[in-house]
Amino acid sequence: MEWIERLNNAVNYIEENIKEDIDLEEVAKIACCSTYHFQRMFAYIADIPLSEYIRRRRMSLAAVDLQSGNEKVIDISLRYGYSSPTAFNRAFKKVHNMTPSKAREEGILLKAFPPISFKITIKGDIAMNYRIEKKDGFRIVGVSEPLQKEFEENFKNVPKMWGKAMTDGTIPKLVEKMNKVPEGVLGVSACNDPDNWRYYIAVASDKEIDNTLEEYMVPESTWAIFEGQGTNKSIQELEKRIITEWLPTSGYEYGNAPDIEVYFNEDPQNVKYEVWIPVIKKEK
Repeated sequence: MEWIERLNNAVNYIEENIKEDIDLEEVAKIACCSTYHFQRMFAYIADIPLSEYIRRRRMSLAAVDLQSGNEKVIDISLRYGYSSPTAFNRAFKKVHNMTPSKAREEGILLKAFPPISFKITIKGDIAMNYRIEKKDGFRIVGVSEPLQKEFEENFKNVPKMWGKAMTDGTIPKLVEKMNKVPEGVLGVSACNDPDNWRYYIAVASDKEIDNTLEEYMVPESTWAIFEGQGTNKSIQELEKRIITEWLPTSGYEYGNAPDIEVYFNEDPQNVKYEVWIPVIKKEK
């Protein structure tokens, strides 16, 4: 299918440029989505962050080069984008559990990570409740922090941000401001420009704010809205199923708007929530 073909074309671009500085903007353009959405999709579908996949591919090829000739380690490290031998040694050891010089020995056991490719696997064993809604743009107010280009860092930083907001009085303050739909506390991954993705903890509101809060306008969009209930961890499981099971066969693709999580209560063991994914209808 076209969606899967674009993902595979993006991976092919990475492979063709594995010895260069890989332009993530170009990768995302091939996949017809933003860099944030591509990294998110890749991590969910491949079960490995994009940066780690690229590292493993480079170290797999470096291992072959080390065993097939007498090149200096520094020359091989430069070939795969490491100007510092120390950084190359660290990356190589992380993948192969040995130093590059050790990898030259005959009979040594190395790891191979072949290029990845995607295909559709239809599961459908557990239902997902969703609806498609087109909504006008709306204002949110809250607090934000930048999302990191190393995508996996966000899985650590965002929970810390929520923990801080729940203990420093931010959440009750936001709830007092909430007076618009969607009526819940929001987690919003928003793009101010291609190099400035931010995560907002916010509410929909038209009320005035002081200088401790900031605002963002969510653009008009069509949303695929999924319902969920369970632990906080279950929302990531739902997001993964949306990307790996629903999106490839839905007739939709990612739109140019933020991802939104809507939390309706504060019980971490039985939270009720919605996941809003911006979508556009695929052209036939």
